[in-house]
Amino acid sequence: MDQIKIGAFIAGKRKERGLTQMQLAEKLGITDRAVSKWETGKSLPDASLMLELCSILKITVNDLLCGEVVTMENYNEKTEKNLLEMVKQKEEADKRLLKMEVVIGVIASAFLLSMLLVGAYLQTQSMPVWITVLLIAVGFVQFIVAVVAALRIEQIAGYYECKECGNRYTPTLAAINFSMHMGRTRYMKCPECGKRSWQKKVLSKNI
Repeated sequence: MDQIKIGAFIAGKRKERGLTQMQLAEKLGITDRAVSKWETGKSLPDASLMLELCSILKITVNDLLCGEVVTMENYNEKTEKNLLEMVKQKEEADKRLLKMEVVIGVIASAFLLSMLLVGAYLQTQSMPVWITVLLIAVGFVQFIVAVVAALRIEQIAGYYECKECGNRYTPTLAAINFSMHMGRTRYMKCPECGKRSWQKKVLSKNI
């Protein structure tokens, strides 16, 4: 998507409605800096704001994503292009999340190990036991927090593909938490066919 074009389009439609950046921001419950970033092409409106923004500017979501008023002649073509672009952007975002999951796991494991080693060393130096216990507790708490965050990423980033019926879906957090797994392949029940199988993580919704 051309963010510069979309930003200029938002600015033009805002001015057509006789609104300042501050007035538009107040209607959306955001800051005028956010509106400024849209209009300069530095960012795009959040999906949660798009419908309300389009309603205020009297345009469609398709118009917004194209950065121009879409005519009926090329409406379907533009819609398909926007949908493909949004799918591509989600896949890229999911890739970044999955990389972040690995980083979180490595850092959390390293921190826990360092706390255990420091605690063991302090014991050799005749330090009070409570200090060692505190260090180990801190290590385990941050490790648990990191695991929860990683599992959440594992749930929302991409999809899982049922080996039996090919259905691709987003599992529940409970299914992620309690399923056996090898890397990013998990043994889960498919909500479509109801069968259990080893299901691989995939980034695309469509087969």
